[in-house]
Amino acid sequence: MGSFGEDLRMERMSRGIALEDITAVTKISQHHLVALEQERFRLLPGGILNKGIVRGYASAVGLDQQDWTDRFMRAYQASGQPDDGDWTTFASNVGKARLQQREAAEFRLRWLGVVLLLALVTALGYVAVRIYGAKAGWWPTVIPSNHVGETVGTWVSSARAWVGKLLA
Repeated sequence: MGSFGEDLRMERMSRGIALEDITAVTKISQHHLVALEQERFRLLPGGILNKGIVRGYASAVGLDQQDWTDRFMRAYQASGQPDDGDWTTFASNVGKARLQQREAAEFRLRWLGVVLLLALVTALGYVAVRIYGAKAGWWPTVIPSNHVGETVGTWVSSARAWVGKLLA
């Protein structure tokens, strides 16, 4: 009896099944199937997914899933790969990653809200000072000088022309 990968490949070849056929049936990447046959376990996704790949391969070839999964685990451990642990650890890590992504999104939204609130408070403060300044006589009008108004008017007309070209 040879190594796990060699025995697996010999079983597949003796039944005349191509890797493409296994990929078509199981939807397992051919890259992972080749890694399994060559015992290049580092190329496999890890965790409980490795066992699923072995089970799918064994099922597609017509082998005993439990026997080949046990053989895989022995070969996997003998190759010096770290034990992936329990599937619950894997599931827990997936859950934590999703929570961290959600918390990061909420954190960004909070800061966006803070920035928008500060911009609103600044704008309202500016308007309040301008109105009070106009009433108190600090400025002749609430709106700044005509030069600024002309500049804003130029920007608005340029924006209208640009949007008109864009929509035409």
